[in-house]
Amino acid sequence: MISLQIFGCTQTVIGINTGASAGQTVFHVHIHLIPRRDDDVADPRGGVRGVIPSKQGY
Repeated sequence: MISLQIFGCTQTVIGINTGASAGQTVFHVHIHLIPRRDDDVADPRGGVRGVIPSKQGY
């Protein structure tokens, strides 16, 4: 994957929220590409919301 090469990451999280019930707040098509590295957070579970610890509770 291109992001692996560009950002030097080991994996990538791809997130798409479709509809308010899924957490979409901007109602047009957009995709979150989040580069990840081994041990970049203590617990990588939680997908897109789990990447930024301060955002996990919303």
